[in-house]
Amino acid sequence: MRQWLTLFQKEILEMWRNFKWIWVPITFILLGVSEPLTSYYMKDILDSLGGLPDGAVIDIPLPTAGAVLASGLSQYSTIGVLIIVLGTMGTIASERKSGVAAMILVKPVSYFSYVTSKWAGSLLLVWISLFIGYLSTWYYTGQLFDWVPIGEFFQSYVLYGLWLTVVLTVTIFFSASLLAPGMAGFISLALALVVSIISGALSHLLEWSPSQLTGYASALLAAGELPNDTLAASVLAILIIAILLWLSVVIFKKKELAS
Repeated sequence: MRQWLTLFQKEILEMWRNFKWIWVPITFILLGVSEPLTSYYMKDILDSLGGLPDGAVIDIPLPTAGAVLASGLSQYSTIGVLIIVLGTMGTIASERKSGVAAMILVKPVSYFSYVTSKWAGSLLLVWISLFIGYLSTWYYTGQLFDWVPIGEFFQSYVLYGLWLTVVLTVTIFFSASLLAPGMAGFISLALALVVSIISGALSHLLEWSPSQLTGYASALLAAGELPNDTLAASVLAILIIAILLWLSVVIFKKKELAS
Protein backbone atom coordinates (compact mmCIF):
# COMPACT_ATOMS: atom_id res chain seq x y z
CA MET A 1 0.00 0.00 0.00
CA ARG A 2 2.86 2.38 0.83
CA GLN A 3 4.39 1.67 -2.56
CA TRP A 4 1.12 2.47 -4.31
CA LEU A 5 0.70 5.73 -2.38
CA THR A 6 4.25 6.77 -3.31
CA LEU A 7 3.55 6.18 -7.00
CA PHE A 8 0.21 7.95 -6.71
CA GLN A 9 1.85 10.99 -5.10
CA LYS A 10 4.47 10.97 -7.85
CA GLU A 11 1.71 11.02 -10.46
CA ILE A 12 -0.07 13.93 -8.77
CA LEU A 13 3.21 15.86 -8.58
CA GLU A 14 3.95 15.13 -12.22
CA MET A 15 0.58 16.54 -13.25
CA TRP A 16 1.37 19.71 -11.27
CA ARG A 17 4.64 20.03 -13.15
CA ASN A 18 2.78 19.61 -16.44
CA PHE A 19 0.21 22.22 -15.32
CA LYS A 20 -2.65 19.75 -15.78
CA TRP A 21 -4.03 20.78 -12.41
CA ILE A 22 -4.35 24.29 -13.82
CA TRP A 23 -5.42 24.09 -17.45
CA VAL A 24 -7.82 21.13 -17.21
CA PRO A 25 -10.01 22.62 -14.41
CA ILE A 26 -9.90 26.05 -16.07
CA THR A 27 -11.03 24.55 -19.37
CA PHE A 28 -13.88 22.71 -17.65
CA ILE A 29 -14.92 25.94 -15.90
CA LEU A 30 -14.98 27.83 -19.21
CA LEU A 31 -17.10 25.06 -20.70
CA GLY A 32 -19.35 25.18 -17.66
CA VAL A 33 -20.12 28.92 -17.65
CA SER A 34 -20.44 29.29 -21.42
CA GLU A 35 -23.79 27.49 -21.77
CA PRO A 36 -25.93 29.40 -19.21
CA LEU A 37 -24.41 32.73 -20.26
CA THR A 38 -24.95 32.04 -23.95
CA SER A 39 -28.52 30.82 -23.41
CA TYR A 40 -29.46 33.83 -21.29
CA TYR A 41 -27.91 36.48 -23.51
CA MET A 42 -28.68 34.82 -26.87
CA LYS A 43 -31.22 37.49 -27.85
CA ASP A 44 -28.75 40.28 -27.10
CA ILE A 45 -26.04 38.45 -29.03
CA LEU A 46 -28.28 38.12 -32.09
CA ASP A 47 -29.35 41.77 -31.82
CA SER A 48 -25.72 42.88 -31.73
CA LEU A 49 -24.97 40.97 -34.92
CA GLY A 50 -27.47 43.05 -36.91
CA GLY A 51 -28.45 42.23 -40.45
CA LEU A 52 -32.18 41.82 -39.65
CA PRO A 53 -34.90 43.67 -41.61
CA ASP A 54 -36.40 46.75 -40.02
CA GLY A 55 -39.22 45.88 -37.67
CA ALA A 56 -38.13 42.26 -37.29
CA VAL A 57 -38.53 40.96 -33.78
CA ILE A 58 -36.46 38.15 -32.29
CA ASP A 59 -38.58 36.14 -29.89
CA ILE A 60 -36.50 33.41 -28.26
CA PRO A 61 -38.16 31.85 -25.21
CA LEU A 62 -35.85 31.22 -22.30
CA PRO A 63 -35.11 27.51 -21.82
CA THR A 64 -35.81 25.79 -18.54
CA ALA A 65 -33.09 25.52 -15.93
CA GLY A 66 -32.91 21.76 -16.43
CA ALA A 67 -32.48 22.15 -20.18
CA VAL A 68 -29.67 24.67 -19.70
CA LEU A 69 -27.89 22.43 -17.22
CA ALA A 70 -28.28 19.40 -19.51
CA SER A 71 -26.95 21.42 -22.44
CA GLY A 72 -23.99 22.47 -20.31
CA LEU A 73 -23.30 18.84 -19.44
CA SER A 74 -23.26 17.91 -23.13
CA GLN A 75 -20.14 20.04 -23.50
CA TYR A 76 -18.27 17.57 -21.31
CA SER A 77 -19.28 14.60 -23.45
CA THR A 78 -17.74 16.25 -26.54
CA ILE A 79 -14.96 18.72 -25.77
CA GLY A 80 -14.51 17.24 -22.31
CA VAL A 81 -13.87 13.78 -23.75
CA LEU A 82 -11.33 15.26 -26.16
CA ILE A 83 -9.49 16.97 -23.28
CA ILE A 84 -9.42 13.77 -21.22
CA VAL A 85 -8.06 11.67 -24.08
CA LEU A 86 -5.41 14.23 -25.06
CA GLY A 87 -4.37 14.64 -21.44
CA THR A 88 -4.02 10.94 -20.65
CA MET A 89 -3.06 9.22 -23.91
CA GLY A 90 0.64 9.45 -23.05
CA THR A 91 0.32 8.55 -19.37
CA ILE A 92 1.94 5.14 -19.84
CA ALA A 93 2.94 5.09 -23.52
CA SER A 94 5.25 8.10 -23.19
CA GLU A 95 7.10 6.60 -20.21
CA ARG A 96 7.43 3.25 -22.00
CA LYS A 97 8.80 4.97 -25.10
CA SER A 98 11.29 7.11 -23.14
CA GLY A 99 12.42 4.24 -20.91
CA VAL A 100 11.20 5.84 -17.69
CA ALA A 101 8.79 2.97 -17.08
CA ALA A 102 11.60 0.42 -17.33
CA MET A 103 13.70 2.42 -14.84
CA ILE A 104 10.85 2.49 -12.33
CA LEU A 105 9.98 -1.18 -12.76
CA VAL A 106 13.61 -2.24 -12.23
CA LYS A 107 12.96 -1.43 -8.59
CA PRO A 108 10.63 -3.69 -6.58
CA VAL A 109 7.54 -2.00 -8.04
CA SER A 110 4.56 -4.09 -9.06
CA TYR A 111 2.98 -3.61 -12.47
CA PHE A 112 -0.41 -3.37 -10.79
CA SER A 113 0.71 -0.48 -8.58
CA TYR A 114 2.33 1.30 -11.51
CA VAL A 115 -0.71 1.17 -13.81
CA THR A 116 -3.43 1.70 -11.22
CA SER A 117 -1.65 4.64 -9.56
CA LYS A 118 -1.50 6.42 -12.91
CA TRP A 119 -5.14 5.63 -13.55
CA ALA A 120 -6.14 6.86 -10.08
CA GLY A 121 -4.19 10.11 -10.50
CA SER A 122 -5.88 10.86 -13.81
CA LEU A 123 -9.23 9.83 -12.35
CA LEU A 124 -8.88 12.29 -9.49
CA LEU A 125 -8.05 15.09 -11.96
CA VAL A 126 -11.07 14.27 -14.14
CA TRP A 127 -13.59 14.07 -11.29
CA ILE A 128 -12.36 17.26 -9.61
CA SER A 129 -12.29 19.17 -12.90
CA LEU A 130 -15.76 17.94 -13.80
CA PHE A 131 -17.12 18.89 -10.40
CA ILE A 132 -15.68 22.40 -10.53
CA GLY A 133 -16.86 22.95 -14.10
CA TYR A 134 -20.32 21.48 -13.56
CA LEU A 135 -20.71 23.41 -10.29
CA SER A 136 -20.07 26.63 -12.21
CA THR A 137 -22.78 25.60 -14.71
CA TRP A 138 -25.21 24.89 -11.87
CA TYR A 139 -24.41 28.19 -10.12
CA TYR A 140 -24.83 30.41 -13.19
CA THR A 141 -27.95 28.50 -14.22
CA GLY A 142 -29.43 29.20 -10.80
CA GLN A 143 -28.48 32.88 -10.96
CA LEU A 144 -29.80 33.48 -14.47
CA PHE A 145 -32.69 31.00 -14.72
CA ASP A 146 -33.75 28.87 -11.76
CA TRP A 147 -32.12 26.57 -9.24
CA VAL A 148 -31.97 22.88 -10.08
CA PRO A 149 -32.31 20.72 -6.93
CA ILE A 150 -28.92 19.84 -5.49
CA GLY A 151 -29.84 16.14 -5.45
CA GLU A 152 -30.37 16.13 -9.22
CA PHE A 153 -27.10 18.02 -9.61
CA PHE A 154 -25.12 15.35 -7.75
CA GLN A 155 -26.88 12.42 -9.44
CA SER A 156 -26.26 13.79 -12.93
CA TYR A 157 -22.67 14.60 -11.92
CA VAL A 158 -22.05 10.99 -10.87
CA LEU A 159 -23.58 9.62 -14.09
CA TYR A 160 -21.44 11.86 -16.27
CA GLY A 161 -18.38 11.15 -14.18
CA LEU A 162 -18.96 7.43 -14.63
CA TRP A 163 -19.05 7.76 -18.42
CA LEU A 164 -15.91 9.94 -18.43
CA THR A 165 -14.24 7.30 -16.25
CA VAL A 166 -15.01 4.70 -18.92
CA VAL A 167 -13.40 6.95 -21.54
CA LEU A 168 -10.39 7.54 -19.28
CA THR A 169 -9.95 3.81 -18.62
CA VAL A 170 -10.16 3.02 -22.35
CA THR A 171 -7.42 5.59 -22.97
CA ILE A 172 -5.23 4.14 -20.20
CA PHE A 173 -5.77 0.68 -21.69
CA PHE A 174 -4.52 1.72 -25.13
CA SER A 175 -1.73 3.78 -23.58
CA ALA A 176 -0.55 0.61 -21.81
CA SER A 177 -0.95 -1.48 -24.97
CA LEU A 178 0.73 0.82 -27.51
CA LEU A 179 4.03 2.68 -27.65
CA ALA A 180 2.66 5.64 -29.63
CA PRO A 181 0.62 8.07 -27.51
CA GLY A 182 -0.96 9.58 -30.63
CA MET A 183 -2.24 6.21 -31.78
CA ALA A 184 -3.60 5.46 -28.30
CA GLY A 185 -5.45 8.77 -28.30
CA PHE A 186 -6.81 8.34 -31.82
CA ILE A 187 -8.17 4.85 -31.16
CA SER A 188 -9.70 5.93 -27.84
CA LEU A 189 -11.46 8.92 -29.41
CA ALA A 190 -12.65 6.87 -32.37
CA LEU A 191 -13.97 4.12 -30.12
CA ALA A 192 -15.82 6.57 -27.84
CA LEU A 193 -17.32 8.28 -30.90
CA VAL A 194 -18.43 5.03 -32.54
CA VAL A 195 -19.96 3.69 -29.32
CA SER A 196 -21.83 6.96 -28.75
CA ILE A 197 -23.18 7.05 -32.31
CA ILE A 198 -24.28 3.40 -32.28
CA SER A 199 -25.85 3.71 -28.83
CA GLY A 200 -27.66 6.86 -29.90
CA ALA A 201 -28.97 5.32 -33.12
CA LEU A 202 -30.01 2.09 -31.39
CA SER A 203 -31.01 3.56 -28.05
CA HIS A 204 -34.13 1.37 -27.92
CA LEU A 205 -31.94 -1.74 -28.12
CA LEU A 206 -28.88 -0.60 -26.19
CA GLU A 207 -30.46 0.93 -23.11
CA TRP A 208 -27.73 -0.69 -21.00
CA SER A 209 -24.83 0.91 -22.91
CA PRO A 210 -22.58 3.07 -20.66
CA SER A 211 -22.68 5.85 -23.25
CA GLN A 212 -26.41 6.17 -22.49
CA LEU A 213 -25.48 7.54 -19.06
CA THR A 214 -25.11 11.01 -20.58
CA GLY A 215 -28.65 10.84 -21.91
CA TYR A 216 -29.95 9.48 -18.62
CA ALA A 217 -28.37 12.41 -16.77
CA SER A 218 -30.08 14.85 -19.17
CA ALA A 219 -33.38 13.00 -18.75
CA LEU A 220 -33.04 13.35 -14.97
CA LEU A 221 -32.56 17.10 -15.27
CA ALA A 222 -35.53 17.41 -17.65
CA ALA A 223 -38.03 15.11 -15.92
CA GLY A 224 -36.74 15.01 -12.35
CA GLU A 225 -36.37 11.22 -12.26
CA LEU A 226 -33.94 8.62 -13.54
CA PRO A 227 -34.87 6.31 -16.45
CA ASN A 228 -35.37 2.64 -15.60
CA ASP A 229 -32.20 1.43 -17.31
CA THR A 230 -29.84 3.76 -15.45
CA LEU A 231 -28.77 1.11 -12.94
CA ALA A 232 -28.01 -1.48 -15.65
CA ALA A 233 -25.90 1.01 -17.61
CA SER A 234 -24.06 2.08 -14.45
CA VAL A 235 -23.27 -1.49 -13.39
CA LEU A 236 -22.02 -2.35 -16.88
CA ALA A 237 -19.85 0.77 -16.89
CA ILE A 238 -18.24 -0.28 -13.59
CA LEU A 239 -17.62 -3.80 -14.93
CA ILE A 240 -16.02 -2.45 -18.11
CA ILE A 241 -13.79 -0.16 -16.05
CA ALA A 242 -12.64 -3.05 -13.83
CA ILE A 243 -12.02 -5.40 -16.77
CA LEU A 244 -10.12 -2.84 -18.84
CA LEU A 245 -8.00 -1.84 -15.85
CA TRP A 246 -7.12 -5.47 -15.21
CA LEU A 247 -6.31 -6.02 -18.90
CA SER A 248 -4.15 -2.90 -18.87
CA VAL A 249 -1.99 -4.39 -16.12
CA VAL A 250 -1.79 -7.81 -17.82
CA ILE A 251 -0.91 -6.46 -21.27
CA PHE A 252 1.54 -3.89 -19.92
CA LYS A 253 3.36 -6.55 -17.89
CA LYS A 254 3.51 -8.89 -20.86
CA LYS A 255 4.94 -6.24 -23.15
CA GLU A 256 7.48 -5.02 -20.61
CA LEU A 257 8.73 -8.53 -19.85
CA ALA A 258 9.00 -9.29 -23.56
CA SER A 259 11.01 -6.14 -24.31
